[in-house]
Amino acid sequence: MYEKFSNFVKDKQHICVIQAENPDGDSLGSALALEEALSDKEISLYCPVDIPKYMRYFEGWSRVDIEFPYKADAFIIVDTASSVLLSKLLDDAAIRNCLYSAPVLVIDHHETAPDLDFEHEEIIEPLSSCCALLYKIFTDQKVNINAQCAENLLYGILSDTLGLTSQSTSSDDYRAAAALMDAGAQVADMEERRREFMKKSARILDYKADLIKRVEYHLDGKLATVLIPFEDIQEYSDEYNPNVLILEELRLVEGVEVAVAIKTYPDGKLTGKIRSSKPVAEQLAGYFGGGGHPYAAGFRIYEDYSETLPELISATMKLLDEE
Repeated sequence: MYEKFSNFVKDKQHICVIQAENPDGDSLGSALALEEALSDKEISLYCPVDIPKYMRYFEGWSRVDIEFPYKADAFIIVDTASSVLLSKLLDDAAIRNCLYSAPVLVIDHHETAPDLDFEHEEIIEPLSSCCALLYKIFTDQKVNINAQCAENLLYGILSDTLGLTSQSTSSDDYRAAAALMDAGAQVADMEERRREFMKKSARILDYKADLIKRVEYHLDGKLATVLIPFEDIQEYSDEYNPNVLILEELRLVEGVEVAVAIKTYPDGKLTGKIRSSKPVAEQLAGYFGGGGHPYAAGFRIYEDYSETLPELISATMKLLDEE
């Protein structure tokens, strides 16, 4: 069923695994799992930004490099098929030339249609996580899943399903988790490391309190938004992602059905992270050229915040009325 994967990797010597510029537990788990699964080859792990400190509970995170491996003879892009999320790569002429001239395989689980304009093969299936898809690929193609590979895959699944509790979680995810534990993934050890790295300093806790005070409510409390200026990103992001600090808190507010955190950048870029209790997040992101899942999505645009907010409110109202 997934012969495309085996056919792609079989004659390659040096493969680079690429994450988008917004790495998360699923993309990092996917990259590290592929490194283990393809241990008979030279594997480079690339991400255009440093892996945030709060994600460094993954064994092997430090092998992810921000220097692009131009000598790789093939590339596997994980956890995205969106040109927007790969803009740092595509804006670099030398990297872009590599992707246009070498074989590329895209492995993704998002429902949003891919829009990559360079030639590539793809394995895209709407599952809970990219790691869940990789588990299916490895199992189908009889790729050895050692204990470390199993841990990476399970971390990724748990990350994107909020510990097997999100709306996208399926019974297949529970079966995969059980099989990965049988393969050697130690959930208790994993969780202990994660909790240690997720600890917040007093400074971050103070910042979280400040973020909460900035929250604005719209549509009779159904939409909650928070603006995160670039100064915050510079000061706090390496220690703790502001989105992670605030979005789940907003979803727990009574009456809130859609929560959006918007970051601003000096070049005029805005990024929005959406979480919702109704299946409208992907459609809402689509209004701004983004995508994702029904309950979790994102977008990136170049527009003033003062113009974006009214558009966001109007689009949210329309979608909630239709829902």
